[in-house]
Amino acid sequence: MDYPKLAELVPDEKLGPLSDQLLNFVLTTKNEGKMPKKLATFMLGSLQYGTIKSKFGVSVLLEAALLLEPEKTMTALGEMQLSQLTDEIKKGGM
Repeated sequence: MDYPKLAELVPDEKLGPLSDQLLNFVLTTKNEGKMPKKLATFMLGSLQYGTIKSKFGVSVLLEAALLLEPEKTMTALGEMQLSQLTDEIKKGGM
């Protein structure tokens, strides 16, 4: 899936709230063993440099959250009324 392209579907005003929600899923998951080191490095770098609420940061968090907590992530996207994003993710094989 093209996560940067998916992040472009998120309106700017929803980047912060979505980032917070996805970060919470990633940090509280019981599936942390599924997280590839490269993805963890990108996520930590985004946190360190303050870009976690940017399109790039959300793309990294989307990838991590969909890998670690797919059901919670899809539910949260629906609750945030990001239907175009959920449709694209479903097309991509989720």
